[in-house]
Amino acid sequence: MLFAILLSVVVVLCSFHYYIRYRRIGKYVSKLPGPRAWPLIGNLLTFLVPQDQLWYLVRKMGDNYYPIYKFWTLTEAIINLRHPDDVEVLLTSTQNISKSRIYELLEPWFRTGLLTSTGEKWRRRRKILTPAFHFTVLQQYLEIINENDERIVKQLRAEGESVQNILPIVSNYTLNVICETAMGTSLEGKKEFQVKYRNAVRLMGEILFHRLTKPWLKPDRLFAWFEKSRQQKEALKILHGFTSQIINEREEYHRKTGNKFLEKVNDSATDDEGSSSEEVFGIKKKRLAMLDLLIAAHHDGLIDKQGINEEVDTFMFEGHDTSAMGICFALLLLAEHKDVQERARAEVNQVLSESSGAISVTTIQRLNYLDRCVKESLRLYPSVPFISRIITHDMQLKNYLIPKDTIAHLHVYDTHRDPNFWPEPNKFDPDRFLPERIQKRHPFSYIPFSAGPRNCIGQKFAMMELKAVIAHLLHNFYLEPVDLAHEIPIITDLVIRPSRPIYMKFVSIQKDE
Repeated sequence: MLFAILLSVVVVLCSFHYYIRYRRIGKYVSKLPGPRAWPLIGNLLTFLVPQDQLWYLVRKMGDNYYPIYKFWTLTEAIINLRHPDDVEVLLTSTQNISKSRIYELLEPWFRTGLLTSTGEKWRRRRKILTPAFHFTVLQQYLEIINENDERIVKQLRAEGESVQNILPIVSNYTLNVICETAMGTSLEGKKEFQVKYRNAVRLMGEILFHRLTKPWLKPDRLFAWFEKSRQQKEALKILHGFTSQIINEREEYHRKTGNKFLEKVNDSATDDEGSSSEEVFGIKKKRLAMLDLLIAAHHDGLIDKQGINEEVDTFMFEGHDTSAMGICFALLLLAEHKDVQERARAEVNQVLSESSGAISVTTIQRLNYLDRCVKESLRLYPSVPFISRIITHDMQLKNYLIPKDTIAHLHVYDTHRDPNFWPEPNKFDPDRFLPERIQKRHPFSYIPFSAGPRNCIGQKFAMMELKAVIAHLLHNFYLEPVDLAHEIPIITDLVIRPSRPIYMKFVSIQKDE
């Protein structure tokens, strides 16, 4: 009897292994290079490492099997891309636009908002939200950004010549900016909440990758038995509690003030960013937020209440954490490279002297060298270093056919440091982004905001925010290095995240200098 049971188990396991590895998917995937996969468990054992080691393991594998490699989970083939030719095929596809099942682990947080949705729902949401990033609306956002820049300058000046842990300072700044611009709510004076929110965001990232490397935790019913599940519930209580609060406050604001809502949002929101702010909002000289578009769309029956919550949760995270990492690494690099810092400061001072000290959209457009500094920083440290898609239609790459029902991981960090496209790839050189050098480079060798149909909807906002705050800081402080960017350990997370505090010295510049 026991022998019969064991034999049945062996037959079932062998059948499962054959089905996974030798069906159509296995036929094509077997042609790709990659580490040896064990029967049944695939490459699971390879990735059972601490989170702080996972980042460097993936980098090493990318170099060893350049430019493409595969590995197996228990049930899926993962294809890892980094060559710009292959990146272009994936990102320009109008068919393979669905995020992979990795993002299902984010659904308790974002549900199916713009980041995690696909198909018609994603297209409809993108159409509703696009006018929030129209050029004339960005001008209104810049007023809020400048106000927050002045606060951070005042805060740092009050400290005198000081060494600061810049992560919490910058994260608080970007969190308040996204709340005021996109949500119409200020967090000024709410430091306790900011700390709780930041900690909850980081915890959710840790839990995501904890579950990814331990596939037995992926089913929610099994995950519910573990301590991480309780921690996730506590984090979600903080994250969702805040978004519900700001939505209710914004709706109450509209009820009290009698502001008109956007009429026919779906008709006026176009893919080329719609019309002017007056046409979009129907109200002149008012600071209306992205949340107002969602509330208006709800009134027009284009989105339900849960949909509003989905997008607010999504933009709260995407709009603050990615920008915070971008600012932190840009400041580190400028502090380390004195010659670049001085050149950028000279440009900022010159432009501000000609604009009476005001930073406007026109001012930012004139900061050409600072623009190159920010772009080079995002090359070395892309805020989102990793993109994952499920292949829903066969995809022909340069040298391989990737069959449907596989997963494609796009490693942005490695694409940006490919020595075949970036000479001395680890060197910080803003002049890589001179127009004549850009023209000679593969257009998909630089993708800090992704590309194609699912590119980052807020990339113009992000660049404006980064340049504005860095310009203010350069105008008011000398940046001196304490930590060096290349020595900062990085952990695998939703964004590029340092595993420890980052310190830098700020020295105030006297006004008469």
